[in-house]
This record gives sequence, C-alpha cells and structure tokens, in this order.
Amino acid sequence: MQEHILRHRVVGYREGDLQRRLHGEGAPLPAEQRTAFEHHLPDSAVLVAFPHEAWPHLLGAMRARTRRSGAWSGRLTPRERDLAERIMGEIGERGALSSEQIEDDGRRGRQVWGKATLAKSTLQKLFFHGRVLIARRENNRRYYDLPERVLPAAVLARPEPTAEETARWLVHLKLRQRRLVQLKRGELPLVEDAVVRVQVEGCPPLYVRREDAREFDAAEQRWQETTAERPVLLLAPLDPLIYDRRVTERLWDFDYTWEVYTPPTKRVRGYYALPVLAGTEIVGHVDPKAERDAGRLRVVSRRVRRGHRVMPAVADLAGFLGLR
Repeated sequence: MQEHILRHRVVGYREGDLQRRLHGEGAPLPAEQRTAFEHHLPDSAVLVAFPHEAWPHLLGAMRARTRRSGAWSGRLTPRERDLAERIMGEIGERGALSSEQIEDDGRRGRQVWGKATLAKSTLQKLFFHGRVLIARRENNRRYYDLPERVLPAAVLARPEPTAEETARWLVHLKLRQRRLVQLKRGELPLVEDAVVRVQVEGCPPLYVRREDAREFDAAEQRWQETTAERPVLLLAPLDPLIYDRRVTERLWDFDYTWEVYTPPTKRVRGYYALPVLAGTEIVGHVDPKAERDAGRLRVVSRRVRRGHRVMPAVADLAGFLGLR
C-alpha cells in the first residue's frame, strides 16, 4: 500500500525505500540514527510511519489501551501477563525477537482475525501499549525491541502534551495526510486558524491547510498553460486523494471500496483494484496481480472510460516492481 502511494510523490522512490528509511538495510539502525518509527494512530488500527515528533502524542492512547478489554490491543489477560514478563526479560537479554522465537504453551487464543499464538498476541499487545517497538522486519515478520533501542533517548524524554494539544495535533496530521478533508464539528475549532474552507459544487464543506491553499492558484495556472497530455496514474486503494470514501464519491463521482476483505463472490471491481486518475478525473480502475515467480504483472480486469490510455500506467507499475 505505502509503496503505491509514495512512488507518485517521492522522486526516485524505489520499492522498499520506506522500510529502509525506518529500519535500515541489512543491520538494523541504531536508535540515535533513526528518524521515524512505526505505530498505530490513536484509537485506530491504522499502522503509520511517524516522525519522532509524534511519540509523546501517542502516550495517552497507549495507556488507555492497557485499561480496555479487547483481544487485539486491550489489556493483557492473566496468561499474557505472565508471558509478558518473560518476553520483556528475553528481549532485554537477547535483543529484538519475533513471536516465532518465543516459546509458549502452544495454545492459540482467539483474535480479531482468526487465531494467534499466545506469544504473538502478547507481543502485539505490548506493542500497542508502547512497551516494545518494531525494530526491523524480515519479509512480513516483525521483530520487536525495547523502546530505548529503537528511539533516541531525547525522543523518549520529551514531555507528554495535554489532551487538547494532542487533539489539535491529530487534526493537523489528518490534514497533512489527506490534504483535502471533511472536518468533524469538534475538529474544526481546534485548527480554525490554520485552515481554509474549500467549497465544491455538490460537496459538503472541505478544508485544506492555508499553506496548501496557496498552491491552488499556481497549480491551476500551470494546468491551464500546459499542452501536454494529462498524465494517467494508478492510485493506491487508500491513496490520500481517495482515502475518505464519502469525499471520493461526492468529489469524483466515484463510489470506491477496497475489496481485499470482501468475499470474492461480492466483489465489484476486484481484489486489488486501483482507481485510474486521468488529469482531474477518476475514469475507471485496473485490477493488477504481481506474479513474481513468473516475473510479470498480469491485469486481472479493467474498466476504463473510452478515450483514456491506461497501459502506459500499467507498464510504469510493472517497471517499478521489476516485472514485465
């Protein structure tokens, strides 16, 4: 997901660059050399690559999770609590560990999606609670370590902000992530001095940061002056342009659902359908599948408005993935 988003926005971005930036390449980065870390948005299951400034704003949510019930991120069960002490000791002595490297009783507990080993569910909760952090990844496997080995000491020592400061920070984060957003009734007063209202016919009020609004006129002028063919891009399913389904439908007249969690018989566009952005319009979708063993990118399905050439964008994605 993050690769599709970043390749359109970071010049020269290569597949895997974000993980290399977060955790290093080969040997894990020492804490003092790290500039970002992985964690969840407060009150959310969304995993985010955060700059260090985010750390103190996450502390309140971490504490709150330790008091809530929940199989995924809530307080530890008695069995998990017993294992947690041993896990923390082993990580302290041995360094970063994955759940596969921790012995438990072999029993599996129920979770949000299927079942997990006791070691995995315990580590996952310790991560949500901020007692361990992701130190590196090998394929999709997480290796957890103590926070002081992942974050610089100066970051861990930062004072915790007030609840109001964190609430304001979260709204600013939402604006930075999505750029053009609907704000809830309680969010607008927190950032009213820093946003501009944007009215689009047929849409509810939308908001952007003032510094982003200043770019509008210049961008519109560049757009009108260019005679080049408008680029066609394949957007990630959760690209900031279409992150909010309600805004996507009203602004683009495009009702889009990411269908990876939809049963196959109920899918409309496909497992990993990518919306097609042509200039200022969303004109359809392409559902690609990377067949890495065969070295090719296969188009499972596509539906694109007549008059738009989408295959150059597909070829660009294949090249990014090192496929034909």
